[in-house]
Amino acid sequence: MIYKGGCHCGRIKFEVEGNIESVVECNCSICKNRGYLLWFVGREQLHLATPEADLASYSFNKKVIKHNFCPTCGSGVFGIGTDKTGAAKVAVNVRCLDDIDLTKLKIMPFDGRSL
Repeated sequence: MIYKGGCHCGRIKFEVEGNIESVVECNCSICKNRGYLLWFVGREQLHLATPEADLASYSFNKKVIKHNFCPTCGSGVFGIGTDKTGAAKVAVNVRCLDDIDLTKLKIMPFDGRSL
């Protein structure tokens, strides 16, 4: 399935391919404060319709994840990093996907605060 998504103001637009089986609700400081519900996919599954230069990003702590957001409206759309094998991964904020019924998602808690 192909999902379309973007930020609140429409400056950032993207598509992501895959099937959402579950999402992660992390309690680390950034995920908790921004209300992220994350769906992890391979980097090749994300297709930007907006130039990458239009994204703003923020990294903290070990600086291994590039948290991307819209510099105009501030919506946190996705993060980019690597998994334990070194494969490029994207953590899509499903709250930024069009036509997603959040009540139908299987939400998996993750204790990122303790890492």
